[in-house]
Amino acid sequence: MKKYAAELIGTFVLVFGGVGSAVLAGSHIGFLGVSLAFGLTLLTMAYAIGPISGCHINPAVTLGILIARKIEMKDAIGYVVAQIVGAIFASAVILFIAQGAPEGYVASVSGMGANGYGIHSPGGYSLAVCFVAEVVLTSFLVLTVLGSTDIKAPVGFAGIPIGLVLVLIHLVGIPITNTSVNPARSIGPAIFVGGWAIQQLWLFIVAPLIGAALAAIIYGLIRTPDVIISVPQAERALPSEQRERQATASHS
Repeated sequence: MKKYAAELIGTFVLVFGGVGSAVLAGSHIGFLGVSLAFGLTLLTMAYAIGPISGCHINPAVTLGILIARKIEMKDAIGYVVAQIVGAIFASAVILFIAQGAPEGYVASVSGMGANGYGIHSPGGYSLAVCFVAEVVLTSFLVLTVLGSTDIKAPVGFAGIPIGLVLVLIHLVGIPITNTSVNPARSIGPAIFVGGWAIQQLWLFIVAPLIGAALAAIIYGLIRTPDVIISVPQAERALPSEQRERQATASHS
């Protein structure tokens, strides 16, 4: 259960940090600030919970890793459930805080960072454009996760490229859809916004999952055959480093 708890906590932090920055500080920090908030949150969680669960904190990432055979189906299902619960909890806390402002806050009016297309797209982009953008941007994220956690990748650095690519994704995607690339991140705010956000939610579940599947297939075609290791294994310290830390701790 510890890895499921880690995914719940990690997703809570991602949504609270990312969506929270948009809802509570968006007018002060702008698109760049929100993009950095999402990327830095993912980077920090990769090191905080990566050795425990792999720090998927995204159903699309979990699907990509499942297709790459780095996780079992039963664990993948548990991860997705934990991620969605974490996102809902984080959204509830964000709304509670936002409603404490002197001028008040109404999620259904302000949008609460929910993802949308058409008239609910920040830039007024069409359904088709938003769908393609979410597929492509999610594939960037999942491809980066798979590559940076490969057995041949430098050990201990996976969180950096994964966090940075999420910044890039948000810089491109915020004007289009408010950037999902993560069904859990979309489900959380949509539940509290209701109405149009629930009606359009399907796109931000389907498109990221398609993007994740495409990335896993592409990575399977371009990578050289080798031993497959799990994401948590890839994000842990080397055995020699672990022994050194244990020895240091025992002498302190």
